[in-house]
This record gives sequence, C-alpha cells and structure tokens, in this order.
Amino acid sequence: MSATQTTTTTTTTTAKAHDGRGRFIPLLALGTFALGVDAYVMAGLLPRVSRDLDISASSAGQMVTVFTLCYALGGPVFATLLAKRSVKVLLGVALGVFTIGNALTALAPTLPVLLIARAVAGIGAGAYSPIAAATAAGLTTPERRGRALATVMGGLSIGTVIGVPAGMLLASHIGWRGTLWLITALGLVALIGIVRLPRIEVSPPPPLGRRVRALASGRVAGIVSVSLLGGIASLGLYTYLAEFLLDAAHTDQTVWALWAWGAGGIIGSLLIGRIVDRTKRPFAAVGWILVLVVAGQFALPAAAHAAAALTVVPLVIWGAAAWALQVPQQHQLIAARPEQATVAVSLNSSAVYLGSAIGSALGGLVLGLGTAPAVLPYCTGALTVLALVLHLTVVRGAARRAAAPQERHSDTPDLGK
Repeated sequence: MSATQTTTTTTTTTAKAHDGRGRFIPLLALGTFALGVDAYVMAGLLPRVSRDLDISASSAGQMVTVFTLCYALGGPVFATLLAKRSVKVLLGVALGVFTIGNALTALAPTLPVLLIARAVAGIGAGAYSPIAAATAAGLTTPERRGRALATVMGGLSIGTVIGVPAGMLLASHIGWRGTLWLITALGLVALIGIVRLPRIEVSPPPPLGRRVRALASGRVAGIVSVSLLGGIASLGLYTYLAEFLLDAAHTDQTVWALWAWGAGGIIGSLLIGRIVDRTKRPFAAVGWILVLVVAGQFALPAAAHAAAALTVVPLVIWGAAAWALQVPQQHQLIAARPEQATVAVSLNSSAVYLGSAIGSALGGLVLGLGTAPAVLPYCTGALTVLALVLHLTVVRGAARRAAAPQERHSDTPDLGK
C-alpha cells in the first residue's frame, strides 16, 4: 500500500472513529441542560424567594451573583485540585458538587445559607462546563467542531426555555424549594449519563493563573473582554426581567417572557454552529450578533410600553443573539491559541460567568439606587454597544496583526464577510 493510500485510510478511519464517538456529545449536553435550568430558573423565582425569606428582590438577586461568581472563579480552583484525574472523574465530581449545592439550596432557611448553597452549586457548574465543551470538541472532527460546541451550548438554552418556565409553573404548586429538588434530581440523571462516556484524552481545565497569563495576548484579551461585557449585559437584564415587565408593561406574568427569551436561545444555539462551520468567519458572526443584541435590548422598553405582547419579538431576538454569541467566540479563541484549546475555552467560560455575576450585582445596585426598572435595557444595551466597538477595534486589529498573509483571505476580520 502506498504512503498516500495509507494516509487516506488513516484519515478515513479517524473520521469514522470521531463520528462514532460523536454520539456521546448529547450526554454532555444533558449536563449543561441541568446547568441551564439551575442558572436561570433562580431569576424567575426571585419574587417567591424574597417573600419566603422576607428579603428584598435586590438581596435575593445576589444568589444569582454568587452562583455566577463561583462559576467563574471557583470552578478553575476546584478543577486544579483534580487536574490529574480522568475526564470522566472530573465531569462526575463536578456534577456531584453541583447536585449537592442544589439540595442545600432547597433546604436553605436563611439568606446566608442560601448564598453558601448557591456558591457550592456554582463551583460544580464552573468545573463542569468548560471541560464538557472541550470534550465535545475532542469527540468530533475539526469540520464539525462548531456543531459540537453548539450542541453543548444548546443544552444550556434548552434548559432555559423548558426548565425555567416549567420550574416557575411548578413553583406555584410545589413551591420554589420543590423546584430546586427537581433540579437536584435532574443533576443526578445527568451524573448517571456521564458514566457512559468513553475514555478520552482531554487536557484538564487550567488553573486560574494560566487563564490570566493567557490574557497576555492582545487578541485573546480583546475576545475575552467582549465575552465579559456580553455576560454583564445579558444577565444584568435577565435577572431583573420580572421587575422590568412590572414597571414597563404593568404585568406580573413573566412565564411567557421567559419562554420567548429561551425560545430565541434555542434558535440561536442550534443555528450558529452550522453558520460558523459553513461561513468560516466567526469574527463577522460575532459582529452581527452584537448588533442584534443591541437592537433587541433597545427595542424592549418601547415595545413594553406599547403592549406587553409586543415584547415577544425583541425578547426572541435578544435571546437568540445572546445564546449564539459564545460559539463564534470560542472559535476565535481556539484559533488564537490552537495549542491551548482548553485554556481558551475555559478562559471564555470564566469571562462569561464573571460578567454574569457583575451584571446581576450591578443590576441590583442600579435598582437599589432608585433607578426605574423600565430603563434597565438602555443600560445593558449601552454595554453591548461598548462590546461591539471593542470587537471592531481591538479584536480586529489584533487579528490582523497575528494573521499570516494567506490566512487573511480565508477569515478576514470584516463584518461584511
């Protein structure tokens, strides 16, 4: 057999092997589904939690801040302690901690205990998410990496669109604590699914120090900053969506709004992988996505004042764009640091959830200072505009300086391409 034939045969065999192992990607998405339900249902349960524990809505909102902050910062520390373990052990322990955190949340009698429980759940979620994304990318071929990442991210969005409204509806019958017990059970189911995962070689999530050192690259720092601002804008508004609707649309019925935002998330998550794989222009995709986020958020107040039903359209647009953002962002980071793909994905995940923690905290601060909830979308929309400017200047410039002449023709960082 000739060398060419041998190479071709090896490539075909490798592709088939990856295709076969790709069937395990939905198992990873099951775990992110549980994370999606847990991370976002608490925002919808804020009024019930605040009434039950006799605290203000802004105080209750800090449980979202604590969860996302520990997701961003605690996950890397936890993962470092298990750095020499196999991927299956890492994922299993992370889901175990996540599940314990939710059980403690369901039992929490006071705000301090509640915040500690959310911190535990956030640490488990932060350890699971980046290694699940890196594992999904390793289970498939480079040509299908976008779809693999989109499937894992799709678990988060599907968890939001199904789990959040369902959790809120169930809370009216079994209370918010009953909803948390159901999320605990969901985590156990996801944990059982991980047992079926095959043995694979994936670099463990890097410690926080390595993530910070990766920021030395101007291109990486710019991309991560865009993700950070995107996280601030999205969860800063989503956490207090109920307060916004009450003030702007004069309705306390928020389930339909969460359905709309989550439905947009599913659309964006499922479509973006194919779009990026086909166009091979993640930079352009990020630019247009940020434009859509700005349009959706800025349109919310006017639509809510006109009629509550009209907010469905900007909510779907905002949800679709917000959930689509991270797939092309991960693509850009992997391209910037191909030799450290796990570091890049983990860094982006930390930035998103650190931004989410900052966003929910700032949202509570803004409302606590007496700002009308109806103007909150203008604040978050302005932050997204800043992210777009950063993307078009810092990230574009760094990409052009780093790109080789032959690479500029295939993925020129231009919104028109």
